[in-house]
Amino acid sequence: MAEVKVIGVVGGGQMGSGIAQVAAVAGFEVFLHDSDAGALLRASNSISNSIQRLIAKGLLSQSVGTDSLRRLRCTSNLEELQPADVIIEAIVESEDIKKKLFSELDRIAKASAILASNTSSISITRLASATSRASQVIGMHFMNPPPIMKLLEIVRGAETSDEVFTTIKALAERLGKTVICSQDYPGFIVNRILMPMINEAFFALYTGVAAKEDIDTGMKLGTNHPMGPLELADFIGLDVCLSIMKVLHTGLGDSKYIPCPLLVQYVDAGRLGRKSGIGVYSYHKQPEMPRL
Repeated sequence: MAEVKVIGVVGGGQMGSGIAQVAAVAGFEVFLHDSDAGALLRASNSISNSIQRLIAKGLLSQSVGTDSLRRLRCTSNLEELQPADVIIEAIVESEDIKKKLFSELDRIAKASAILASNTSSISITRLASATSRASQVIGMHFMNPPPIMKLLEIVRGAETSDEVFTTIKALAERLGKTVICSQDYPGFIVNRILMPMINEAFFALYTGVAAKEDIDTGMKLGTNHPMGPLELADFIGLDVCLSIMKVLHTGLGDSKYIPCPLLVQYVDAGRLGRKSGIGVYSYHKQPEMPRL
């Protein structure tokens, strides 16, 4: 399989922009797509600011940073991803929406292109079924935020070829990632273990076992986690956590994966975590009291 030189990323949110940044810094030509022009602008600004912070901290040279930004092109036209050797999807965690996109990418991408998904739980085999190139579809699950987190979870679908797996593993290593490999089971490795823990933390809060602060402090100081599970859920997005729990429950059929009613209620109320300003915790700045 030809050397990967051009990478396409679909989705200008936190994950997509982070993946695009990692690829550009690693020396690849990158096309970042989002149908929302506002999202593209925010992504471009976020990447530029992130690279400037890395330069300021001495973690990146000025020349590498400048070259990285020069290699990044933002577009709202999906057709412009046609030259990409690998296209990484990083859109909303919905199987139906992802399948529709994969069908479009299958039509647009060159015949040799690999289609990868950043899904954190959805079956790669089912996503691949929406294309005519199932052997060239694979999971590349980056951790959040991609420029900081070193892990990349590679997931092989039922038809993913050995050649594609080898190419993507080599690509992940060129991106500076440590690779773990999972079979195509619901939740893969990380979220199969992480999300039930987060869900159980919600049950502990829901049933009055302890206050949210005590639950998080207990896990941080008692098990050496850098963030408590409820704090982490807010960072990930409560809607994402709920979506993954539903995938686990549907795919594995065990009642232990039923989402906590409190998690469901928070999502129904629009309390999605940091991105909405409130989740388990509130992230709205309190107005300063006027001085007398």
